[in-house]
Amino acid sequence: MHILITNDDGIYSVGLKALAEAAIARGHKVTISAPSSQCSANSQHITLTAPLLAHEIKWPGAEAIAIDGTPTDCARIAPFMVDTPFDFCLSGINNGENAGSAVYYSGTVAAAREAAMCYIPAMAVSIMPGADDAMRKNLADIAVRLAEHFQHIQLPRFTIINLNAPAVPPEELKPMKICPLSQTYYLDGYEKRVSPLGQTYFWLKANDTSGVPMEEPEPGSDYYYLRSGHPTCTFLGNFIDYNDGFCHSMQDFLKDM
Repeated sequence: MHILITNDDGIYSVGLKALAEAAIARGHKVTISAPSSQCSANSQHITLTAPLLAHEIKWPGAEAIAIDGTPTDCARIAPFMVDTPFDFCLSGINNGENAGSAVYYSGTVAAAREAAMCYIPAMAVSIMPGADDAMRKNLADIAVRLAEHFQHIQLPRFTIINLNAPAVPPEELKPMKICPLSQTYYLDGYEKRVSPLGQTYFWLKANDTSGVPMEEPEPGSDYYYLRSGHPTCTFLGNFIDYNDGFCHSMQDFLKDM
């Protein structure tokens, strides 16, 4: 396959490196189009009023371009960088899970969605905070093997695969779950302050030291399974019936991953 790899953490992120190495190791042609700097929480932001500078990056076994733009820009530009079409897009591996309401803010998910809009089957890949190289490598291998499988499956228009994993050693991962998106939302807030010049401003804050607190996830949802040690596979986009034969067959395919 010819695989497009992108992300929102920037072209030098360890997660993107893990995905690229996994795809190259399995014999795929790899093209990287990723932001030149950190672009988390950019959602589906497209640059309209500025040029998008492109910088060639030396990358063993792949062609790589750093774009001075958003993750969505990178996915949109990528088809204009190559002579042969892409067979699949992998976006990630994001440092932090993209489950529940996070998918609406995520640049990682947005880049995958943009690729799908450009007729490139796509998957967003994310792992919970605290992951090490072995955890990222394992998830990258899973993602590439899933891409190989999904290349031959026609997903509904604009539908992408959203793959998440907990940050636990590979040997401790529980079986992967195909499950719906959680409706869990954040419980953070804003602190009102006044600057030395008398200007009121607000600072986003969390309510505890362990990160942004959230509502309790619904049983059977992606966040529910992630917190229980299961990797999750969720389909984002057009309607997916998680009780139909397609999802049951996919669960059988994924049970040993």
